[in-house]
Amino acid sequence: MPPAAEFRSISKSYPIYDAPGDRLKELVLPRRFRFHRDFWALRDLSFSINRGETFCVIGENGSGKSTLLQMVAGILKPTSGEIEVNGRVSALLELGAGFNPEFSGRDNVFLNGSILGLTTRQIEQRYRDIEEFAEIGDFINQPVKTYSSGMVVRLAFAVAINVDPEILLVDEALAVGDIYFRQRCMRKVHELRSRGITILFVSHSMGDVKAIGDRVLWLEKGRMVDLGDPDTVVSKYLAAMVEKDSAYLTLKQPAPRKAGEGSRLPPEVVESIPNVDHRYGDGRAEVIGIAVLDPNGRTLGLLEPGGRIVVRISIRAREEVPLPIVGFMLRNHLGVDFSGTNTAREGYELPPMSAGDLCTVDFHLDLPELYPGTFSFSPAVADGTLYGYKMCDWIDNALVLQMGHGDAEVYGFLHLPCRVEVNARLTAAPAGRERKIG
Repeated sequence: MPPAAEFRSISKSYPIYDAPGDRLKELVLPRRFRFHRDFWALRDLSFSINRGETFCVIGENGSGKSTLLQMVAGILKPTSGEIEVNGRVSALLELGAGFNPEFSGRDNVFLNGSILGLTTRQIEQRYRDIEEFAEIGDFINQPVKTYSSGMVVRLAFAVAINVDPEILLVDEALAVGDIYFRQRCMRKVHELRSRGITILFVSHSMGDVKAIGDRVLWLEKGRMVDLGDPDTVVSKYLAAMVEKDSAYLTLKQPAPRKAGEGSRLPPEVVESIPNVDHRYGDGRAEVIGIAVLDPNGRTLGLLEPGGRIVVRISIRAREEVPLPIVGFMLRNHLGVDFSGTNTAREGYELPPMSAGDLCTVDFHLDLPELYPGTFSFSPAVADGTLYGYKMCDWIDNALVLQMGHGDAEVYGFLHLPCRVEVNARLTAAPAGRERKIG
């Protein structure tokens, strides 16, 4: 069976003119005269998208993500190379793309369905589901030009998922919707995945990418940087963004004032790293060990909801590190960054380190009541301040522990501390009068 889509040495360029008149000059003068320069949105991309997989595309603004999806949709043609798409494509690209603003929402539903090859009868069979999912009420019968941006994306997504697509394209459009609608859309995406629908998903939300992606393509200035497992590719991408952001902030922001001396550093050194999924940094300092302990210093093999733990991280300097920062990230079983902290965030300024110096930092935590899943700890050491730093060493998922079952059920991700108080209740009284009890 052929793949859902296959790119063979795809490149896409746009002509850029310095002045409007240059375009006219190029039209009327012989072809040997050029008055434009080429902007390459995509350069020499070759990969395939398997049927039934959720294929995510990440990258900075202007990296070529939307151009790639528009080629799959058939909106754009490549400048060079070949692209083959196998299956009915339903696209949720630019906000309101494909909608006629003068038509009502209902008319646009039928128009879009017809464009995708559905008969009027087939659209009528799906219309109730589209209307219910969009939840825009009587506005469905009003011109689209009267809609808010959120209402447009609601209707567009409702149409896209209800026309029996074999390939669904989603290009960051969900970022416009409110949190309630985004959650419904993500649940629908998971449902489509389970049905074997091929999904191309462009997003700046790395949590969403890691939660639903089977493979991730990282684009930068139109070129492929990496393609592979979501955890690995996203970690590399975030590392690159941290380095870029830190370089900018270091130039723009002053260093924070010293937070205070704090308490004496513990002398114990941990020299065990159970797991390394991915590691990056400039190597001027390194994490040499991580452990999770109980308050008495005993190593834990299981986390207890609501318990107290100590996250101990040991580092060694290989070169001068003037402003060391030690911290960690806690991730859940979906690979989503759940919580994290570091010495600078907690107001503790570590002393400068010279080559060969060792340092151990203990983070004392009171765990909330978390659901019984697996959680990973990713330790790190950096040089700088909260406003700008250079990553020295980061280890993805160095230690993984299971959260035990507590005494009571945890609904959702965690149970918030709660105190219940019943101030009063009302009961029916004779003759229709209300009587207060309590």
